[in-house]
Amino acid sequence: MIGQLALVLHAHLPFVRHPEHARFHEETWLFEAVTECYLPLLEQMDGWTRDGLPWRLAMSLTPTLGAMLDDPVLQERHERHVASLLELADKELERTHLDPALNALAVFYRGRLLAAAETGRGIRSVVDRFAAHQRAGNLEILTCAATHALLPLLIDEPASIRAQVGTAVAGHERRFGRKPRGIWLPECGWAPDLEPYLREAGLRWSVVETHGLLNATPRPRAAVYAPVVTPGGFAVFGRDPASARQVWSRQGGYPGDVRYREFHRDLAHEAEWDYVRPHLPTTRRTFTGFKYHRITGTEVPAADKQVYERKAALEAVRGHAAHFIGERRRQFAAAGPLSGREPLLVAPYDAELFGHWWFEGPEFLDQVVRMACASGSGVRLTTPGLYLAEQPTHQRAMPAASTWGEGGHLAVWLDGSNAWMQRPLRTAAAEITRIAGHFRDADPDALTERFLRQASRELLLAQASDWPFLVKTGTAGDYPADRFRRHIAEFTRLAESLSASRTARDVPLLESLEARDNLFQDLDWRNWCPQSSDGSASGGHR
Repeated sequence: MIGQLALVLHAHLPFVRHPEHARFHEETWLFEAVTECYLPLLEQMDGWTRDGLPWRLAMSLTPTLGAMLDDPVLQERHERHVASLLELADKELERTHLDPALNALAVFYRGRLLAAAETGRGIRSVVDRFAAHQRAGNLEILTCAATHALLPLLIDEPASIRAQVGTAVAGHERRFGRKPRGIWLPECGWAPDLEPYLREAGLRWSVVETHGLLNATPRPRAAVYAPVVTPGGFAVFGRDPASARQVWSRQGGYPGDVRYREFHRDLAHEAEWDYVRPHLPTTRRTFTGFKYHRITGTEVPAADKQVYERKAALEAVRGHAAHFIGERRRQFAAAGPLSGREPLLVAPYDAELFGHWWFEGPEFLDQVVRMACASGSGVRLTTPGLYLAEQPTHQRAMPAASTWGEGGHLAVWLDGSNAWMQRPLRTAAAEITRIAGHFRDADPDALTERFLRQASRELLLAQASDWPFLVKTGTAGDYPADRFRRHIAEFTRLAESLSASRTARDVPLLESLEARDNLFQDLDWRNWCPQSSDGSASGGHR
């Protein structure tokens, strides 16, 4: 039986931009993602289009990521980052010239870096290239909350939800020339009370974790093989657990194959310090991307890992892609009687898995798409938006509250390590709502508008789900907690300036924050205004 497969990638990074420092370690999160993930994915998309394949893919590009990709400072720094790694590549060619296996890998890495540095193909082209594939009808780009705030945690703060969603939708329309129809809910965080805010913003669909759909009221007749539509008309798709396990699972997932490249063993941790130091962003040994070893085995010590063999890794890719497509065909055959129509499987993943964490991930996707597009594959690629256009009628049901975090709900972001963040967030949200209500009908001057926009930016940035997540995992040191505290403190200072007389306002503070936290240039602070009983913004005075 033929079935439909919707691959959905979530491309997201928190907003990290520090022009006040010449080099900043956390900015490399973006540089690595561009070089190792986004550019390789675009190369695959270009290849599918060049070869005339009827490919379809859905992908979020979050507002914070889009802002960084568009930023001239970060663009220039990425280019310097790649140029430095190319210098390292030349050194590696010389260092490994007596070892054919290592030298072949050094040549391979140098070629990838040259492609990343190529004029018109690097970071400056990323957004435009994704947009071109959307205009061609192959790629469906969806939005996200403005700064990846976990929306169920804001459910008693309507102004915060409207600001997160409204800012995202407006920015997406400006960036891509069309309003988004789908939204990636940060952390797949769903709560039934979110539905009116999403529909109000013109959004029509999203994806939830498996148990969120299976525990819907009433229970979905087609399980995860079809979406449900809420009583208000918002479509919700459920994550297919089988395809998730095959790609994500630590035990038995494809990326753990012994032939694939080992992520953790990097040249930066093995070479003499003076040799790698000029190519690292700080005085810490981080990553260069020059990794010469394969996984070899989960119990094998790092020092005993065998040399990575690219040919063997690509053979593994083909085998895993064939297995992936075969498993989807078996699911379609079993699910056919459930819905009376072509069954649908939705497979959502973090985009950065493909190329960054799983080096061969882009090649895996390439093979999956090519095998699905082959005649007689039994798999038809689609996107959630296209599926809804082709299938206008669906079961009415309301999905249950859920996330895709550990435990399936909110525990990751309300952990003992990070729950302290909630009180200052709620205090700040109440304050910005009060301030916005005051100025709503006050016809603020240009300077006041700037203060209102920047205060909004600082609170939106503080609301990002990344900070509590990174505090919980402990993988980024003090940086996430420091970032959170900084945004709350700066919001508070801006709010105090707005309460002062115009001549007493801290303009130097405003200018410094505008220069650093410069995203959402056309941000509408009125999103924070209290709503009247009929849903319209209402003014008021303190």
